[in-house]
Amino acid sequence: MQARLLLEDGTLFTGKAFGSTGDSVGEVVFNTGITGYQEVLSDPSYCGQIVTMTYPLIGNYGITRDDFESIRPFIHGFVVREHEMVPSNWRAEYSLDSLLKEYGIIGISGIDTRMLTRRIRHHGVMKGILTTSEKRVEELLEQLKASPLMTDQVSRVSTKSVFSAPGTKERVVLVDFGSKSGILRDLTKRGCDVVVVPQDTTADQVRRLAPDGILLSNGPGDPKDVPHAAKMIAELLGEFPIFGICLGHQLFALAGGADTEKLKFGHRGGNHPVKDLITGRCYITSQNHGYTVKEESIAGTDLEVTHINNNDKTIEGLRHKKYPAFSVQYHPEAAPGPFDSSYLFDDFLQLIRDHKQNNPQLPRQAQIAAAYKAGSTAVSASKGELHYAEK
Repeated sequence: MQARLLLEDGTLFTGKAFGSTGDSVGEVVFNTGITGYQEVLSDPSYCGQIVTMTYPLIGNYGITRDDFESIRPFIHGFVVREHEMVPSNWRAEYSLDSLLKEYGIIGISGIDTRMLTRRIRHHGVMKGILTTSEKRVEELLEQLKASPLMTDQVSRVSTKSVFSAPGTKERVVLVDFGSKSGILRDLTKRGCDVVVVPQDTTADQVRRLAPDGILLSNGPGDPKDVPHAAKMIAELLGEFPIFGICLGHQLFALAGGADTEKLKFGHRGGNHPVKDLITGRCYITSQNHGYTVKEESIAGTDLEVTHINNNDKTIEGLRHKKYPAFSVQYHPEAAPGPFDSSYLFDDFLQLIRDHKQNNPQLPRQAQIAAAYKAGSTAVSASKGELHYAEK
């Protein structure tokens, strides 16, 4: 079956369909990863996007559920040069074609992905429509113009309820803006007691969970589309140690008084060089984002730049001058990509330990007793706890 990809500037690509059928509109982007296509497919940060893989052969090692980064894919289309129908890997459970059919995602192969990538690099990301229909080009263009890009991606991909991954060490509240499973894996393998909360969780709701630290996850879209998240972060700054990743980094910047802007074609791949300005060391990082923190907006805030991109000099890391909080634009959990930056999770946990040592808290029973005597409702406790505290 024939498939077509039409860009909003009128550029038309005709190829072979695989996966599902129908029409799908999204922002057309490209990823430069050589491997890791199933992690790309299952990364919630691609919600609402039609993803082009620059590596020519895709599908050759099939699909393995163990390598998924979320419960299901959220992309709006998949574009490849050559699609391998029959995978050759002992771990493969089923084919790429079967996965796309299962979730209603259209794929197109047999087009010049190099030409498409160069066009995006030159003109910037743009809307596109991927179709297996026989509609005329003029009709598709009208459909494309009448279809606005999504602005509610975060609410679509975030968990709808609180859940936990129990551990014996530090309690970390993971705010899910579209979190990859790799973040949770990195925390749990370090023994953290992780509580995952929805993207619209308030500062008071976070406080009630009594965290030792807060991790702001990655996620899709424009950080300014979730202003409630920046407000929540601003309220908690200084109260708990905070670590932001990708979208979490951008929201941390907004909460700190900085600003963000859209990149021409974003950073998506597993080989982006990032320089640590403190040590001078360069790390190869995994990235997936279309927005960045504006460098000039840092002036006059309590934020300072810790990392920059060695390709285009955009900001890749921030930390707060007064409070125990920092963030990075890239993915230290990788998946796919190098694990050079996984040490940042250890830095986060050390930040938590230092904060607890420098800010010792009264035992819970003493807090409850003091609040009860003062007539305060700030500390919630059961009747039994209050009775025990009075003793």
